[in-house]
Amino acid sequence: MKELKYEFYIGATPEKVWEHLISPDSTKQIYYGSVIRSSFKEGELLEYIGPGAEGDETLHVYGKILEFTPQKALRFIHKVGPSYLKGGENYESRITYLLDPVGGCTKLTLIHDEWHPDDPSYAGSKSAWWQIMSNTKTLIETGRTLDFGSWE
Repeated sequence: MKELKYEFYIGATPEKVWEHLISPDSTKQIYYGSVIRSSFKEGELLEYIGPGAEGDETLHVYGKILEFTPQKALRFIHKVGPSYLKGGENYESRITYLLDPVGGCTKLTLIHDEWHPDDPSYAGSKSAWWQIMSNTKTLIETGRTLDFGSWE
């Protein structure tokens, strides 16, 4: 089964890294204008909504919260929004963020797994995660995001 896994060391506390992962203001900077919306209760909805094919409120990603342990773990089901389907099936995968303190920094591990073999969003995720994770690290450490040019 396919698995995408990334590990980054960020010069910040787990509390600061966590806040950037769940704050709408931070996610808007990290995820190309999309904000995170959720009650952050296990079993409830999580959405990333922002500018896209369906206007300013395009649903990019959504799913169900599987685990929410502040400053330690966020795990949720991942499904792409309707504008990405193009008539195809909407497969589920799973995203996990794990935070571990290491000395004076935080190890942030992202695991995107449980992919269906026919899920067309795998290729896009594989390339996009490097930019998203790099953007996350840079924002937390410097207060700025990276300039990747226009995102298409």
